[in-house]
Amino acid sequence: MRILSGIQPSGRLHIGNYFGMMEPSIRLQETGEAFYFIADYHALTSTHDPARLRDHVRNLAIDFLACGLDPEKAVFWRQSDVVEVTELAWILSCVTPMGFLERCVSYKDKIGQGISPSHGLFAYPVLQAADILLFDSNVVPVGKDQKQHLEVTRDIARKFNDRYGEGLLVIPEPRIREDTATVPGLDGRKMSKSYENTIDLFEETEKKLRKKIMKIVTDSTGVDEPKNPEGSYLIQLYRLFADAAAVAEMEASFRAGGLGYGHYKQQLFESIRDHFAPMRERRDALAADPGYVDDVLAEGAKKARAQARQVIDRVREAVGLG
Repeated sequence: MRILSGIQPSGRLHIGNYFGMMEPSIRLQETGEAFYFIADYHALTSTHDPARLRDHVRNLAIDFLACGLDPEKAVFWRQSDVVEVTELAWILSCVTPMGFLERCVSYKDKIGQGISPSHGLFAYPVLQAADILLFDSNVVPVGKDQKQHLEVTRDIARKFNDRYGEGLLVIPEPRIREDTATVPGLDGRKMSKSYENTIDLFEETEKKLRKKIMKIVTDSTGVDEPKNPEGSYLIQLYRLFADAAAVAEMEASFRAGGLGYGHYKQQLFESIRDHFAPMRERRDALAADPGYVDDVLAEGAKKARAQARQVIDRVREAVGLG
């Protein structure tokens, strides 16, 4: 089983990124061939400052390694270091009906967020399809918001296979963790930088982390009154870091009353701080050894290109370019 996933270097990572993509990917590296990349080509649709993009790429690489990505178990590279992906994207563009792209809601969503419309933004799903299909990927871990793009990838692969030969491109399967596919932000909406409601994966200080936790939206129920745990953003976030017994204890305490929301926010703060403490130590060590990070990405790109060449050669031959 070959697993593939990518993440955009669009700024500081938050716990929604961690539970939505990184943590599942790290677990999956134990179960099959894992191929993980930093999607810097995709980032060009929204990041136009070269220095900032380079900084985001490096920080993302450090964060992912700090959180447990093992370069001995997973191939890890920068998307732009594997140029075959852009060739495959063009070839796939020539078999992709416009209707496939027009039905993708993410384009309209991003325009609505103020991102300037461009061909790259509109054709994003084709490049994403190339990312996936270039490596004969069997399984792609995705969040709910990316499920439609994977369906487009599957449709594009079928179109290509119908035209040029059955089995030329592997049809990937999605894998979604329903319990953490959407992580609530401070205001209850999906955690997203565009909503400014995130809790960073590695907040600069414990004080800043605690301050953010204390901003989580709650209702006006008094300290002594019973509180409803159903639908509580606090409970939803706590569930990501605590075991079932601890979550049940917090829910029971909610119903019993006698404690204010500040008490539960303190519990959540301590859980998040303790969960990421060993990863923060690893991150500090990695940040102090940039040569190691560069070597990991270079070796990953070498392995990724070796696999990509097999697929692109097969595709070029099929379409008449080889």
